[in-house]
Amino acid sequence: QVHLVESGGGLVQTGGSLTLSCVASEFTLPYYTIGWFRQAPGREREWVSCMTQNGESTYYADSAKARFAISGDNAKNTVYLRMNSLNPNETAVYYCAATGRSVMGWRDCSSAALFSYWGQGTQVTVSS
Repeated sequence: QVHLVESGGGLVQTGGSLTLSCVASEFTLPYYTIGWFRQAPGREREWVSCMTQNGESTYYADSAKARFAISGDNAKNTVYLRMNSLNPNETAVYYCAATGRSVMGWRDCSSAALFSYWGQGTQVTVSS
């Protein structure tokens, strides 16, 4: 059974940084496109970033550009999301997701419906 497990969330002050991890089991991450999404209470799920198969391309939401970085470690079957300069509006549960479908650009990556597998999420809280 396919599993994705996120970790690395926590409480951080405004301007602080966190690195989230997404570990996959039962499938090999480089063969999949991995996306990061977040959802705050009372708000819709929001796409943050994604990395296509074999790390060929990376995409970011406008809110994440220049502050966030997605990367992968094939040996650990893990994808990371480094987040810098966090602000309270980014308090949310962060989810990683995976899809084996072909991805053509950021528009595909930003569509949650494209992703078949989801982790349970990790809470990120940014204090003011």
